[in-house]
Amino acid sequence: MVKTGIDRIFDYLDLFEGKRIGLITNPTGVNKDLVSTIDILNEHTNLVALFSPEHGIRGDIQAGVKLDSYKDSKTGIMVYSLYGESRSPSKEMMDKIDVLVFDIQDVGARYYTYLYTMAYALMACEKYNKRVVVLDRPNPVDAIHIEGNILNLECRSFVGYYPIPIRYGLTIGELAILFNKEFEIGSDLKIIEMEGYDRSMNYLDTGLDWIMPSPNIPTPLTAYAYLATCIFEGTNLSEGRGTTKPFFIIGSPYLDSEFVIEEIKKYSLAGIKFRTIYFTPKFSKYKDELCQGIELIITDYINFKPVKTGFILLDIIRKHHKEFSYIEPFTKDGRPFIDLLSGDVLLRENKLGIEEIIDKMEKDSLSFLKVKRRYHIYD
Repeated sequence: MVKTGIDRIFDYLDLFEGKRIGLITNPTGVNKDLVSTIDILNEHTNLVALFSPEHGIRGDIQAGVKLDSYKDSKTGIMVYSLYGESRSPSKEMMDKIDVLVFDIQDVGARYYTYLYTMAYALMACEKYNKRVVVLDRPNPVDAIHIEGNILNLECRSFVGYYPIPIRYGLTIGELAILFNKEFEIGSDLKIIEMEGYDRSMNYLDTGLDWIMPSPNIPTPLTAYAYLATCIFEGTNLSEGRGTTKPFFIIGSPYLDSEFVIEEIKKYSLAGIKFRTIYFTPKFSKYKDELCQGIELIITDYINFKPVKTGFILLDIIRKHHKEFSYIEPFTKDGRPFIDLLSGDVLLRENKLGIEEIIDKMEKDSLSFLKVKRRYHIYD
């Protein structure tokens, strides 16, 4: 079994001796025996503040719901929201601590907000002269493969802040080092590394129990589907929220799934099969409406290219359904959500064909490979 950062915490207690500790975490912050990082640090260090990302420290909040600060009912420790009016720790928050610990399981996708909660924490710690300690965890879709376009900074947001590809192939600790050095944050950063981990592992290989990092990533294999279909959040298709298989299914009342499946078969994509499915979401898009959809059945997780698959699916659906549309920007002067998720205007503006977009993604991935290798901790 892989030992994560929190499993090795007792070898590093000197980092916390005589210090006031703040912790950014959520339900994934547990050791191999499923003991919460909150409880471990509360017992063995001077834990004085908790910081909540999207979905809350107990994971009881749905996507996009803003949070206020509150007291944790179990420990009585104040929980400061990093997904409300502010997404960065304030001076008032940082004045209460000496060391800020980060322990959250990510899913290996650029548009997952926990990455930028970590990035903002790095910036705040540099600004207010505090140390950051990241307790490393596995990349659930392995830390080798890279896929997707590098973010165009014109499309920068909280679902894509730095110019990295959609699938970046780093652990959360390695990504922290990359953010800190490559983008010149310059915080006092310490990574508590894993033991027994190698880059080729997906989450099932680690021997660790999967704790949902957010309500719609119920299994480790959902992370692969999420890389493929999360971009449909920027469209008027359901991405499967409100069903038992979020991200493994997409659909709408207007979708001609059989036509789309026949079209995508022409691309001979590795590691994936598709089937028609009917579903009725219980919340989110098309609540209580019958949808015709497509189910993704992944047969080979090593050779499956989820980002490429998602982009091709969207292109086929967009071309052949007059009812298809992108959702409007969330704010008056904001960009359409599809631009933020895809990290560029290419899909929406339709100035490049899908083959040209895929070619660009492959070139971007090769370019990023040279960068990411500089930040590898593990073989």
